[in-house]
Amino acid sequence: MRFSFPFLLAVLFFPLSLTAQHSSCCVPSPTQKFASLGGDKAFASDHRPPGEFIYQEEAGEFIDLDLADGPDARAWMIPATNDSGHYLFVFHEWWGLNEYVKNESKKLYDDLGGKVNIIALDLYDGKVASSQEEAQKYMQATSDERARAIISAASKYAGEDAAIGTIGWCFGGGWSLQAAIMLGDKAEACVMYYGMPEMDTDKLEKLETDVLAIFARQDAWITPDKARAFKEKMKEVDADVELLFYDANHAFANPSNPDYDSEATRQAYEQAINYLKEHLDQR
Repeated sequence: MRFSFPFLLAVLFFPLSLTAQHSSCCVPSPTQKFASLGGDKAFASDHRPPGEFIYQEEAGEFIDLDLADGPDARAWMIPATNDSGHYLFVFHEWWGLNEYVKNESKKLYDDLGGKVNIIALDLYDGKVASSQEEAQKYMQATSDERARAIISAASKYAGEDAAIGTIGWCFGGGWSLQAAIMLGDKAEACVMYYGMPEMDTDKLEKLETDVLAIFARQDAWITPDKARAFKEKMKEVDADVELLFYDANHAFANPSNPDYDSEATRQAYEQAINYLKEHLDQR
């Protein structure tokens, strides 16, 4: 039996092409890397279950986000007092969109003078964890594709001419950065608290905003070395990032955390709100 030369080449290099495809398709994204921490007992033990908190403000309500594929998503929205084209997307921690996140959203709303629409996205589709075990399960079960579809739906909801900032903590810190990348020229600001950085320069090149990245020097998970490596990657694509380090542990800005640091939280929040005010000015 005789075989053509092109056929022999195809047979010879087929295993190599398979390997290349496999290695590229199976490289975990930063959000997937962070989700994998959910299986780490030490990581879970560093996140004490949040205390009972009831959001008592009247401002805000759940809205529906239409997704092209799959069931609709939901988000918590506090609309601006005027007809504003400015939005701030808020990304929850690994506990989910709980009452504490609603409270933080209202605080951001007030400190931005009620001039910015606040949308807290629910990447858990209504599930809220009250224990470490539940939080582990929900974070690890979060579909990267579904989360991105929710962000896209929120962007569509805001409108073509919207100017959007993002902010998030921990699990949500990583998604704050990913959302800013996805939003393209709609992105006006990005604040990430101790979230997993993106190291892929092809993706970072798509950023149309600078980034304020807040980290903890004693963080055993999103370490200072990871933060500095992120800055180097941002330099490679000529993108601006300001790193802020505080002598605290991971999740230091959440009062329910045993390592909550009120002074570091105050300082970091002051920097974040000033950054957002500067970037989300009225058009």
